[in-house]
Amino acid sequence: MLEGKAVIGETDMLLTMQQDALNLAARALDCYDVTDATEIARFIKKEFDRSYGAGWQCIVGTDFGSFVTHCSGCFIHFCVGSLAILLFRGSAGAEGEGANQLPSLETVTA
Repeated sequence: MLEGKAVIGETDMLLTMQQDALNLAARALDCYDVTDATEIARFIKKEFDRSYGAGWQCIVGTDFGSFVTHCSGCFIHFCVGSLAILLFRGSAGAEGEGANQLPSLETVTA
């Protein structure tokens, strides 16, 4: 069980959503082995999609980096022991000139 073991790193979620994320993580850890990060992430993501609408992303693991753009009020990063959970609703970012264009690719040779 997760109670008292989760440490929230960064968040901009409302307290009720934060509690939902922690509760879902606890349920996921009751259902899946801590080493089954993909299933834990799938469980949390699908439940947040069901409760708060589509577009949620969830990353679970012990060693990962991230740099994401998220909707305001839809981001939480917390740890349970050595297991880190990043949950956010994606955002396309600022709209403006070139927002729908792919960046040009360059070849770099050493």
